[in-house]
Amino acid sequence: MTIDFARNNLDRETSPYLVQHADNPVHWQGWSQAALDEAARTGKPVLLSVGYAACHWCHVMAHESFENPAVAELMNRLFINIKVDREERPDIDTIYQTALAMLGEQGGWPLTMFLTPEGKPFWGGTYFPPETRYGRPGFPAVLERVREVYETDRETIDKNVDALTNGLRQNAKLPDAESRPQLAADVLDRAAQRLLQEFDPTFGGIGQAPKFPQVPILEMVWRAHLRSDNADMRHAVMNTLIHMAQGGIYDHLGGGFARYSVDAEWLAPHFEKMLYDNSALLMLMTQVWRRENHPLLQQRVHETAEWVLREMIAENGAFAATLDADSEGVEGKFYVWDEAEVDQVLGVDAALFKSHYDVTADGNFEHQNILNRRLQPDLMDAETEAMLADCRSRLLAHRAGRVRPGWDDKVLADWNGVMIAALVEAGMTFAEDSWIDAARQAFDAVVRDMADDQGRLSHSFRVGDARHAGMLDDYAGMIRGALALHEVSGEARYLDHAETWADTLEKHFLEPDSGAYHFTADDAEALIVRSLSIADNATPNGNGLMIENLSRLWRLTGKPAWRQRLQALGDVVADQVTRNFFPIATALNAIAFDMAALDVVVVGPPDDAATDALLRAVALTAGPDRLQLRVDPETALPAHHPAHGKSMAQGRATAYLCRQMVCGLPITDPETLAQALTQTLAATNAETP
Repeated sequence: MTIDFARNNLDRETSPYLVQHADNPVHWQGWSQAALDEAARTGKPVLLSVGYAACHWCHVMAHESFENPAVAELMNRLFINIKVDREERPDIDTIYQTALAMLGEQGGWPLTMFLTPEGKPFWGGTYFPPETRYGRPGFPAVLERVREVYETDRETIDKNVDALTNGLRQNAKLPDAESRPQLAADVLDRAAQRLLQEFDPTFGGIGQAPKFPQVPILEMVWRAHLRSDNADMRHAVMNTLIHMAQGGIYDHLGGGFARYSVDAEWLAPHFEKMLYDNSALLMLMTQVWRRENHPLLQQRVHETAEWVLREMIAENGAFAATLDADSEGVEGKFYVWDEAEVDQVLGVDAALFKSHYDVTADGNFEHQNILNRRLQPDLMDAETEAMLADCRSRLLAHRAGRVRPGWDDKVLADWNGVMIAALVEAGMTFAEDSWIDAARQAFDAVVRDMADDQGRLSHSFRVGDARHAGMLDDYAGMIRGALALHEVSGEARYLDHAETWADTLEKHFLEPDSGAYHFTADDAEALIVRSLSIADNATPNGNGLMIENLSRLWRLTGKPAWRQRLQALGDVVADQVTRNFFPIATALNAIAFDMAALDVVVVGPPDDAATDALLRAVALTAGPDRLQLRVDPETALPAHHPAHGKSMAQGRATAYLCRQMVCGLPITDPETLAQALTQTLAATNAETP
């Protein structure tokens, strides 16, 4: 197909973010080798702009610069302009965010990078205003200066290119297996104790403004509390979750958490809602609730799960990616209130609502009111809470008449996988079958629309079109979702999918010298570097997720290959933890899971009340390191499994608790099982480093 580079070609894309820019006067191109070849043919450098549909500052830069004909004329004359959706192409975003960090700049979106026609970076930044302000140079001046240096000072350009390219290649290496230390026995607790020092003692969370949920770190500290019964660690996690749940970062009417808060008190969010944030918080709040039984956490889990089912189901039945921060060109306009509107909707009940949700005539943020309960975080009596719930439902119905934020309805395999796992966990715990049904529906949609017969996944799907080769996080996330569905259903097909995808990682992603997985496959599009890392980004790292996946696969199948791969990945973490454990919390949590894993085997016929009662006791009582196996009496466990050959006792549904390849006595009474799980959890935690 012939491409006319003298026009904006984003009308050929499916990403809502890219389509948003299809009417810009900028001659945007999607990322392609053809676009890079055009840069080489014309002798122009490449201007790469990376963002995403829910990004507020991406919208700002678009309105200020990309919609401005004069700025667009400069861009078109001086550069080949490429626009990338960072959610659709995290492989590209990861490389150039890393390059920006090497330039000493703080990363983020929009990302603005300048590249050679070979795709090699030589300079960049994030948001640039249309004229000099905020201590940042104006974008037109930047464009002209970059092109001038590119043409007149190739020595500087080449020097930057070499330094950044070499740095990227070095960054994509991990030490060989032979050079690694063993993981110290107490490393998990020492790391959690160090992390504890970073928590805000008043409002919770890590550091001061801006504040992100940082769920893997919260989970790491929570696990350490379970092992040690450390009151300070418990307080750090509970204090954070309660302040988030009652802060403005939470949508008190519709459910769901925004991406982060711009202040230390969790009051004012950047209002975009991301699927991945909410999946992580659903999982953690469910785990913490099982121990704490805190009604606020239960309420937030229910509201957030119902928001996902109400507003985040894409056309094919899987989960959509994001809700925008902006509506009508204004950030947060859909979510904020003035006092008069609250009075109008609620009438005589307005005073009660305003007193609990921080609504005033002057507003609590830029003369508007962000609904929150951070000033009175404790729940009130049942009658008051019922009245407040009625007020919220009326305000929600009124809000439905506003212009809604943009909805990015593309389906991402990795984000779907972790949401599937979270909904299964929450659905099991709170006996909400509809959540599990939604998870199953999403899984089937991804398999139908984004997987081929050879076990290869696509990363993104929208309007009937699957695009971009699946990456490590896609396989790791969908394996996690498949194993969660296998756990709740006992259906072999989910385990089969998990093994097929794990085999694909072994064949196409494994870096043999280090034992870790590359971010992209060996037959994927060649970029300037093939990323390799165990560090979390905004989403959990795929290598970290695979540690837990491999532990589960080994226990479920008994295949030594999965245990060997698990040990190899654990060795990678052992090396990295001595350098900086802050960004590898997902991997450390997965190692903690493997160390303390408890296999809970329930042998009983399906659709049997006694079997269901035992499974319910597991769902309500087990710790975060549970691996549940539903076994039909006619089905044999793998020969390696400590429960192999065990059956129903006295013809009744029976549970076995197995740890470190040893199973306890058969249990047929749900209350006895709950007590045994509690006792085993305490013993496990006491013995785990």
